[in-house]
Amino acid sequence: MKKSLILFLITFLSLNIFAQDISHKEYNQQIKKHREEYQLEFLNDKRSPLQIGDLKNLRFYKPNPEYSVKADVEILKDQPVFKMLTFDGSAKQYVRYALLKFNLKGEARTLTLYRSIALMENEQYKDYLFLPFTDLTNSKKTYGGGRYIDLKIKDISSGSFTLDFNIAYNPYCAYSTGYSCPIPPQENDLNVAINAGEKNFVGEKKHQ
Repeated sequence: MKKSLILFLITFLSLNIFAQDISHKEYNQQIKKHREEYQLEFLNDKRSPLQIGDLKNLRFYKPNPEYSVKADVEILKDQPVFKMLTFDGSAKQYVRYALLKFNLKGEARTLTLYRSIALMENEQYKDYLFLPFTDLTNSKKTYGGGRYIDLKIKDISSGSFTLDFNIAYNPYCAYSTGYSCPIPPQENDLNVAINAGEKNFVGEKKHQ
């Protein structure tokens, strides 16, 4: 009886570890594909600060599922339009769309999700949402001005969505001057190191 139980436990644990390995491999492939598409966008955007020769200077953390978490979404009603400052001294109009509540590194945390007024008036981009944030890696391992995550309203399902910091990316201001990149509001400053997503650009910053 004991031998049968031990054999069952060994088999169960082995299958569970194998399943986790497959899941982790699939996740890595998903992030790899996302990053390949992300780099391709630089070549397709006429306003891009990077050319094909610059892409070798992009750096990323290794994919880490620990930084992909479920976030509860609290939609905000009747929010006033406000001006989000940019790094060139101008401002862009946004509205606070929702609060994201999630657990990371053993602590409950909150970020605010924004909606661009300009994009709301564009049929193609009206459902786009914007998540700028700062964390303890800024000016060390990642861009000092913070990083961004994009999503769409349809990504939110049943009051939640998967917040994946592995797809966090740098604003164009990380690579070149001459861009109006929003500065993450203070309410989106995370008191934790987000060791996921895009790192500092190692190439020389361009000037326009």
